Amino acid sequence: MKPRRLRLSWITLLTLSVGGCDFWYNRVPSPDDLWHIIPWFDHMVVQRYIRPYETYQVPRHTPEGTVPVTGGEPDWLAEWSTGRTTTTDTLRNPFAGQGSRRAAAAGPEVPRLPASFEAAGDTLYQNYCAVCHGAAGDARGPVSSRIGAPSLLTGRARAYSDGYLYSIIRYGRGVMPRYGDKVYTPVGRWAIVSHLRKLQAQTPAAPEPPGASAPIPPGPSATGSSGGRPR
Repeated sequence: MKPRRLRLSWITLLTLSVGGCDFWYNRVPSPDDLWHIIPWFDHMVVQRYIRPYETYQVPRHTPEGTVPVTGGEPDWLAEWSTGRTTTTDTLRNPFAGQGSRRAAAAGPEVPRLPASFEAAGDTLYQNYCAVCHGAAGDARGPVSSRIGAPSLLTGRARAYSDGYLYSIIRYGRGVMPRYGDKVYTPVGRWAIVSHLRKLQAQTPAAPEPPGASAPIPPGPSATGSSGGRPR
């Protein structure tokens, strides 16, 4: 083959190769675009999960006394589990006191909350709390009598601080499991506390024998849900 013809052959082959690459990459479907056909792979992509460091609002197990530099919520499970309320006593409901206030007959003042926040507390309470404590907080839920769930309208429940109620939602206590891994945002937990205060304000406290309202100290959950990585 003459050099000129050989050169033309190489140029033709190179041109076809370049054109073939363009066709392959731009017109032939990529296998990556076909994964959605297999539901299992599709679900792996869109499934709900929390990346541990995506936001400071995802509580993580930290050593006692650790101070978060981002201002996020610390973890006081160790303190709560040993009956101490140092952190619990300092907690204040950031949503209390919005708008005009009205006093309960035998309990703390209950704020008039924005409709969206109030609706969130109602919904979360009905989803997670009503099955044991009753829709009205009177321990007349579907499983109340089976597990001995207490009424939240007693003098004892009314006397608990907002921080105590918040902590027991987050960490649980006794037969009550922790709900920090279900209601995993501080706003959601405070919404439940506010809704409970509303239920207490709507129902006058019933007469009780002396000493019935004595508080129960905090402690670990006995249901196996207060493990090493609470939320």
